[in-house]
Amino acid sequence: MAQVTAVTPVAKMVGSNRVIQGKGIVYPLGDAELDAEEEKDLRRSIVRQALEALKTEV
Repeated sequence: MAQVTAVTPVAKMVGSNRVIQGKGIVYPLGDAELDAEEEKDLRRSIVRQALEALKTEV
């Protein structure tokens, strides 16, 4: 499992071993301040990081 979160210390504290830094607490997979295309790119980047994390050995 991979966990996307803005609070990585908490995720590690509870035992998550594949933690991906999200953008923010309210929008871990996005940013409401960005225009639609930039936010799409941000989301795609975070999801790609999560998929890469899933491929790694724990």
